[in-house]
Amino acid sequence: MGFWTKSLLIFNCVRHNAKASIRHIASQTGLSKSSVHRLSKAMERRHGHPESWFWETQEGRCWLIRLVVAVLYLFGLKRGVGAETMSEFFAYLHLDQHVGCSPSTLRLIMEQLEHLILETTAQWEREGIAGCQIGPMVGAVDETFLQRMMLVFIDLVSGYVLHEEVADDRTYETWYSRVKTRLEPIRTRVLYVVSDRAKALIKLAKTGLECPSIPDLFHLLHDLIKGYSLAISRQLQSARQRLSQAQAHLDKCMAQGASDTMIASAQSAVVAGQAAVAQWQQVRDAYRGHLGAMSMQVHPWRVADSTPQSAQEVEVHLSAEVAAIQALLETHDLPVKKNVLDKVYKQLADLAAVIDVWWQEVRQDVQSQIVLTPRWTTWVEAHLLPLGYWEQQVS
Repeated sequence: MGFWTKSLLIFNCVRHNAKASIRHIASQTGLSKSSVHRLSKAMERRHGHPESWFWETQEGRCWLIRLVVAVLYLFGLKRGVGAETMSEFFAYLHLDQHVGCSPSTLRLIMEQLEHLILETTAQWEREGIAGCQIGPMVGAVDETFLQRMMLVFIDLVSGYVLHEEVADDRTYETWYSRVKTRLEPIRTRVLYVVSDRAKALIKLAKTGLECPSIPDLFHLLHDLIKGYSLAISRQLQSARQRLSQAQAHLDKCMAQGASDTMIASAQSAVVAGQAAVAQWQQVRDAYRGHLGAMSMQVHPWRVADSTPQSAQEVEVHLSAEVAAIQALLETHDLPVKKNVLDKVYKQLADLAAVIDVWWQEVRQDVQSQIVLTPRWTTWVEAHLLPLGYWEQQVS
């Protein structure tokens, strides 16, 4: 019988009879009188706060274990928070008398927790393979630089980390050997691979896995932001500074009783400054609007009316938004970085290709489940699928 099991027996006995003697408690619990005395004294030492009694109950103990594991998993394993910080956190919650909260103890528990997570994951994977429950995957590959470079391969459908390994290089040969070895026992196929535009990763998808290589929309938009956001923001900031200076000059002229000519000139400068600020605010808002529109284009249906669209149509819409950004820059004499625009234009076709892949898989799934007449097929694609899709996107 463990320590906490014995403590729970004593606690329950005392809770029902607060004046029970050690002899009576020992008789009721089947424990020795020395054990009852020792554990009762330990319980008294733990009861230093009004809420301490709750941690002695079965419910409180279960909740306490959940709290400790959740903190260690979420902040320790997933976020890299130090054991000293988490130990301090538990102490602030008055838990240091109820669980082992020292940094060394927390590190030991995290090691055990990590081992259990990996064991459980491996068991689930074996069960999924045996039951043929692992479906097609959408791969995401990238290099993460911590103390050393790490290659990471994730299934975007489930969020499952398939492979994570420290490597000395990120060549195609290294990527292909790691990914091929990892996928062979799973016996599944990769629909497409999302990545930045590293040549090795594009080759991994198209040559190694024989599937489309899809650009990451975040990286694509980030290229545009790096290229132009700062230039637009500087113009807006400069216009605001000029307006502030003009307003200060006007206030000074008014306070000193300057001539009507000087006041009129100062007022004109303020009006011009307000117009410049409004202009650059409109430019910034238009620029952000085009970026937002691009992020909303890559869907199987148009956002405005849920009209189905193909990869070719999505590419046309994306190209139009990029062209609008270019025209906006040229109209307001901002530097057009051709290398940035060329890089973005080259990615649009591959980015839009995900739409055709999506439609192909969905139609294949529907047809494999049930044979539909043309009328029901139209209903599924025009009403049922967009309803489910947009509900998921909104959530």
